[in-house]
Amino acid sequence: MSAGIDWPALLPPGGRVVWGQAAGEPLTLTESLMAARHRIGGFRAGVGLVLSGAVSPDHADCVAFTSYTGGAMNRRLAQADALDILPLTYGQFAGALAPVDLLLLHLPPAGPDGRHSLGLVAEYIADLIPHARRIVAEVNDRMPATHGARSIGTDEIALTIRTSRRLQAMPAAPPDAAMQSIARNVAGLVEDGATLQLGIGQLPEAVLAALSGHYDLGVHSGTVGDGVARLARAGVITNARKTLDRGRTVTGAVMGGPESWDWAADNPQLWLAPTSYTHAPETLAAQERFTAINAAIEVDLTGQINAEVAGGIYVGAVGAAGDFLRAAARSRGGLPIVALPAVVPKTGANRIVARLSGPVSTARADAGIIVTEHGVADLRGCTLRERRRRMIDIAAPEHRAALDAAPL
Repeated sequence: MSAGIDWPALLPPGGRVVWGQAAGEPLTLTESLMAARHRIGGFRAGVGLVLSGAVSPDHADCVAFTSYTGGAMNRRLAQADALDILPLTYGQFAGALAPVDLLLLHLPPAGPDGRHSLGLVAEYIADLIPHARRIVAEVNDRMPATHGARSIGTDEIALTIRTSRRLQAMPAAPPDAAMQSIARNVAGLVEDGATLQLGIGQLPEAVLAALSGHYDLGVHSGTVGDGVARLARAGVITNARKTLDRGRTVTGAVMGGPESWDWAADNPQLWLAPTSYTHAPETLAAQERFTAINAAIEVDLTGQINAEVAGGIYVGAVGAAGDFLRAAARSRGGLPIVALPAVVPKTGANRIVARLSGPVSTARADAGIIVTEHGVADLRGCTLRERRRRMIDIAAPEHRAALDAAPL
């Protein structure tokens, strides 16, 4: 159906194309675009978290890929030195990409008013709609319509193709024993009525499972997945005590699988919003009891956090952890939490380290509470010597002596 698209007429050589991440990728369009790359000539592509195989290092012969993250399938690009990273906070990503020559959307069918919701992914795409010279949409009858701050009319779209294609789910795996211990430690810190922000992946999902006995939790997060859907359906997440957007789970994207997609469909208690709202300092400042729960690759003994590079390969992102942690630290009753296993499961390498092996993604001034399977290190108000002692106490026991012997 997409083979007849005249891509050179839509995207000039050297132009920039952007599409949504995860389930927001219009896969039929991106596959066709990559196949036509030689006809277009060299162009730039701004990508988020890619879950599909539509993008390959082979495509770098014509396409200059830029992203905020090296996660998921982006890792193949990073390993082949075919990915240029924007080392920005996530809230700055849309601004760094704008203006765009071509914006590709993955949408549900239009409603009776002739407008499409943005489906499962709003975030930076919603912010780029006013800054796109042309918009092409894949309208997929399997994409659920959702409620949100932004919609788009059929008259705003230059070209539409219609598909019926399975959505892309986030990879899921059951948590191991260490992850479950970390999740219990985190859950023990969370108060009933707190408003949560969580990242994506195995650890945040484990934390959500450990919160099943809590009451009246709220959510204001860049992304949500199956764990949020499960707690919302169980009545644990009610958003009843949120300071802002009471009664609604607010997020930029639904990055789960069928369970979260079914929950999101036409759900007025879920609100999809652009990054300019979900990550805005003024929005975050209005939330009381804001509890930010983020992951890391490694944390040093002073609280500096590397969330970007592992083994010399860019696998993560600066992301929004710093923004969310600062907001939680300033929120009345808020908690800035970073959680990680004490060691790499496959190798046993330490993740509580004397010196980071990668960049400082979050400064030690923004570190609050660090959690591993071995305990909780509250670094707030602590001197460097106090931080060192508390961090060693939550490191893997077999690494504590070496950390203690490391120079200050």
